[in-house]
Amino acid sequence: MFKPLTIVTSKTVVLPASNIDTDQIMPARFLTMTTKAGLGEKLFNDWRYHKDGSPTDHYLNSDAAKACEILVGGHNFGCGSSREHAPWALSDYGFRVVISSEIADIFRNNSLKNGILPIVIDKAAHQWLLDHPGEAVTVDLKSQEVRLPKNGGTYKFEVDAFSKHCLMEGVDEMGYLQKQTDAITDYEAKRAHAPASAI
Repeated sequence: MFKPLTIVTSKTVVLPASNIDTDQIMPARFLTMTTKAGLGEKLFNDWRYHKDGSPTDHYLNSDAAKACEILVGGHNFGCGSSREHAPWALSDYGFRVVISSEIADIFRNNSLKNGILPIVIDKAAHQWLLDHPGEAVTVDLKSQEVRLPKNGGTYKFEVDAFSKHCLMEGVDEMGYLQKQTDAITDYEAKRAHAPASAI
């Protein structure tokens, strides 16, 4: 279960580098962590901290970044291994939406299952976002639109119906199934009393 996602209006954190991979998002040495709580502190760990553990001056360490819910990544965001810890860390940090001109498929699917909306956007709109870090952007999941300020335009994005439903309801796949308990019980009761020829 996670907070329902319908409309998100937030300033953006922009990480413009292309091919940001899941090992950069969540270094492999932290994959032994078995709970999601606290993973946000390890997000982009090698960018945010020196080897002695002291913080760098990376923007993600700022209070301004920690107040943002929309991350704009460079082209081909989330490539690399399939680790689910990457979207866990992004979510625990506070991000609800990731936008890029291309998002790796496995990362995209893992994000959708963990309450993060990954958006592949038109290249012109993506470039606008890269050129205007920190602008307030509105993401409307119901209408499947990204609305940019300062006459930056409105852009449609694709998301499958099931993922959209789960995000708007604030449930993962297990949560969705748990909400179907009455329907499942009713189906099983009817099946139990149905003639063998009807099964």
